Amino acid sequence: MNNTIQNVAEQFIQYLNEEDFDKAESCLDPEFKFLGVLGTREGASVYMKDMRQMKFKYQIMKTFTAGEDVSFWYMIDMGNKTIEASGWYQITDGKIHSLKVVFDPRSLLNEQ
Repeated sequence: MNNTIQNVAEQFIQYLNEEDFDKAESCLDPEFKFLGVLGTREGASVYMKDMRQMKFKYQIMKTFTAGEDVSFWYMIDMGNKTIEASGWYQITDGKIHSLKVVFDPRSLLNEQ
C-alpha cells in the first residue's frame, strides 16, 4: 500500500518537473489545501494556478512514508534560488488531500 501512496506523490512531483500541469492537478483532491511558510492555498485549481506560473523544479533527496502520508526532503529550484525543504503529503483515496511545506525562508526574504 505504501508504494502506491508514495507513487502518487512522486508522480505529482514528476508532472510538475515536466510542466505537465493538467496531469499534476489530476493527482490532487479538488479540496486540496496547501500550507506553506509564506502562505496557504485552498483548492487544487487555486494552487495549480500558482504552480503553472512559478514552474518550480524538485529534486527529491529522501522519501519517508507513514500510513497514507508521504514526506519528501527535497531541493526546490525556484529559478533564481534553490532552497532545501520538506513537504508532507497527506493522501486520501489515491489523491493528495493536503501538502505542508517547511523550509528556512530567510534566503527568500533577504533579497539583496
